[in-house]
Amino acid sequence: MASFNFELVSPERVLFSGDVNSVVVPAAEGEITVLANHAPFMSAVRPGVVTVDGGKRLFVRGGFVDVNASGLTLLAEQAVAVDEIDREKLAADLKSAEDELKGATGEALAAAEDRFAALSAMMAAVRS
Repeated sequence: MASFNFELVSPERVLFSGDVNSVVVPAAEGEITVLANHAPFMSAVRPGVVTVDGGKRLFVRGGFVDVNASGLTLLAEQAVAVDEIDREKLAADLKSAEDELKGATGEALAAAEDRFAALSAMMAAVRS
């Protein structure tokens, strides 16, 4: 199977950089599987799991994905390897976000909904 270059970058660090055979990305339009010689594509990224070569799982929250002739680049607002997520901290953060959501109004409500949705997606990633 032909390989291509994949790079996943967050503001903190480069989480992955190397040649791969396939990457599944949670694009705004739905999950896309990128293989070598994929047609050029650009999309926003929704909170979810990026799966590299059917094994390595990385949780991403927001960002953009760009597929072009040189490979696949994913610029994530936040990214972490699923196996590095602290379940206890995540459960506490999710409870806090739920409490924040209950009392939020106006612009704060939209921010609280985004935070709760992202943390819920992270919890789903940890459980699967």
